Amino acid sequence: MTAVDEPSDARLEGRPRSVAHRLAAARQRARLIFRLQAALVWFIVITFIVGGLYLGGRLEPDWIADNAPYILGGIWITVVVSISSIALAVVLALLGALGRISTSPIWYGLASLYVSLVRGTPLLVQIFIIFFALPQVGIVLPPIPSGIIALAFNYGAYMTEIFRAGIQAVPPGQQEAARALGMPERLVFRRIVVPQAMRIVVPAIGNEFIAMIKDSSLVSIITVQELLWRARAVGTRDARTISAFLVAALVYWVLTIIFSYFQERLERTLRRSDR
Repeated sequence: MTAVDEPSDARLEGRPRSVAHRLAAARQRARLIFRLQAALVWFIVITFIVGGLYLGGRLEPDWIADNAPYILGGIWITVVVSISSIALAVVLALLGALGRISTSPIWYGLASLYVSLVRGTPLLVQIFIIFFALPQVGIVLPPIPSGIIALAFNYGAYMTEIFRAGIQAVPPGQQEAARALGMPERLVFRRIVVPQAMRIVVPAIGNEFIAMIKDSSLVSIITVQELLWRARAVGTRDARTISAFLVAALVYWVLTIIFSYFQERLERTLRRSDR
């Protein structure tokens, strides 16, 4: 091979890389254009709806500006109730999942009854039972703890199956290898099973948390002064329910977008660590 041939070989080797870069840049531009077009559709639809309400006299910016701070004051109660509920629901789901995979008929029966009972009754009925029915047997709970317990009790049952699937997805060979090394059963579960199962169930927990943010509005029925309760209170007082509920709906929407963004970031991080 002569010295004249070497530069041509280098150019040939660099050409596929440049083509790959151009293709990647073209795909990125296409994704960007697609997202901008979708955002334009969002803008047109929202502008049409809001503009129609404003022109029809159903939307009053002055009233919204005066009462929005009071409505927004319920955001913190909504977030605190949701976070507390999802934390308690994770504990209940883990216990329920252990019961569902247990070889003991007692624990399996209790866990199965819990899942079937909760999934077979509406969340609103469960809230009413905890807040209105339990006082008749001497158990009186304030509104916020009642709402947290009801949400956690409900979501814990649904998340039980998620945790069960995550635990059973851990390869049994790893558990057998740990036992062969002399690890006790509890240590195997804590060091081998739980870390790998959590990587599987964390994205699903994020989805459940986003759903719980919206379902937390149901606790307004028992006088928890969260976002929806405040919107309904001022909207009914001034006969401005459309404006009040639009503010509440917008805040719920923004909250779900924010937490969905962080959930996607977490899922990407987990995928990178898997690779």
